[in-house]
Amino acid sequence: MIGRWRGSRTSRVQRTSPLAALQTPPSAGVLACRVLDPVNEPVRHAEFTVTDAAGRPVVSGGADPYGSFVTTVPAGEYRLAVSAEGYTPYRATTQVAENTLASLGDVTLQVARPPELPDAGDWEIESAHSTIGFTARHIGLARIHGRFKSFAGVIRLTDPVERSAMHVVIDAASIDTDMRMRDDHLRSADFLDVERFPTLEFYSDRFLHKGGNRWAVTGALSLHGVTRTVTLDTEYLGLGNGMEGEVRAACRATTELHRDDFTVSWQTMLARGIAVVGPSIRVDLDVQVVRKG
Repeated sequence: MIGRWRGSRTSRVQRTSPLAALQTPPSAGVLACRVLDPVNEPVRHAEFTVTDAAGRPVVSGGADPYGSFVTTVPAGEYRLAVSAEGYTPYRATTQVAENTLASLGDVTLQVARPPELPDAGDWEIESAHSTIGFTARHIGLARIHGRFKSFAGVIRLTDPVERSAMHVVIDAASIDTDMRMRDDHLRSADFLDVERFPTLEFYSDRFLHKGGNRWAVTGALSLHGVTRTVTLDTEYLGLGNGMEGEVRAACRATTELHRDDFTVSWQTMLARGIAVVGPSIRVDLDVQVVRKG
């Protein structure tokens, strides 16, 4: 990469005029840098955000396979923010002149210290500050957003955490998409069939640390009388204190389910076009846990 930037919050700009490799519009220049980790390997999953002097977003995107980022912007002053999972965010300010290359050179990201983990022991989901939601397509068109209003769960944390276990039970009848007729249909034998299968249950069998605050929690999900292996892509958010001073831990997790994997498919549609659900469903969990009393 042309040029090298170290230490200062303001870049050194290398000018090459005209730019031989890039066609730039009138009154525009090029902003570029390469992102490396502490052992000088490219950070391929780095994300970039460029804002103008007033803080307004101008352009954003990801690094290429070599950790490089190149963009054309109108001449002016810009702030560049670089972030990547497991690393401390990086920020710099640079001036881009007309028909010039403003290069920050090689930017080294420092490994972020992961948040402190909860103590070993039994923890339970605090439902008042937790949500289990989902998003599905309505016949491939608009998205349907919903949630389960009643659920409970326990996590047995161990040292090391990789040997921990989790059990979550969801009341199928508590499904809520903010539309009564649709919810009744989802509870019916066409979908969840809550009379025969009143709960959804998840038993974990593996906690895998993916680096930084990212974890993969794999286990068995039982839904509609069928059990399948699913993996929760989990972001651990750290520890905090509740209103009464109790220690609590928080995380976010996502997974994608396919209805056919659980033999959940409609046989009839309700009159008047009540929504049917698309083939895949994104599940989002936002969870806080407290020590089990």
